[in-house]
Amino acid sequence: MSTEPISAKTLAELREIAARYPEPRSGLLPMLHLVQSAQGRITPEGIEACAAILEISAAEVSGVATFYTMYKRHGVGDYHVGVCTNTLCAVMGGDAIFERLKEHLEIGNDEVAVQRQGDSRTVSLEHIECNAACDFAPVMMVNWEFMDNQTPDSAVQVVEALRAGHEVSSTRGPRLCTWREAERVLAGFPDGRVDEGPSAGPASLAGLEIARERGWSAPEPPSAPAVSAATDGGER
Repeated sequence: MSTEPISAKTLAELREIAARYPEPRSGLLPMLHLVQSAQGRITPEGIEACAAILEISAAEVSGVATFYTMYKRHGVGDYHVGVCTNTLCAVMGGDAIFERLKEHLEIGNDEVAVQRQGDSRTVSLEHIECNAACDFAPVMMVNWEFMDNQTPDSAVQVVEALRAGHEVSSTRGPRLCTWREAERVLAGFPDGRVDEGPSAGPASLAGLEIARERGWSAPEPPSAPAVSAATDGGER
């Protein structure tokens, strides 16, 4: 797979990320996101660059990059679609959505659909174990932005709009950016969209609203017991 080399700008930004942390190697996760933003995937060159900056071995960097599924050793689409297939989403239709998209896109898990004549963007597909949004099941994500309460038909409509290059917004408000743009945000370089859309939807806030209506509040934590010489091992 042909990949553009890491630029001087990207190398400078990798060093900038490492400098954010008292212990530079703590910056490895966002550094890997930046590599993906620049090169579209985790490359051997990107691994070596991170290792050199952090003064650790390439094997250590590779071990992290291969542990987490969010880091890809192969290219993904401009829009990476993840469908939750964990228990609640599956029961609510997540399995049906995933199967419909596989059939529609003619691909399997973690594969990129062939770009058709007239397509402006590419789409890849992955099943996700849990999107931590069970109150909006079944949930699909596009470049880590939520698409709540989906159906097989609505999921197909979303991917077709993305392939055509239309502007699509998450059901929670934010406009969807490309995968590389999202990876740059995860590396710690904001795109100015943080205030687009609500932080939580009605289903997530239902319990809080009920508690307010009924005057419920969380119990106060117990006070810490007094420490005496008998309990702390003797006189100080």
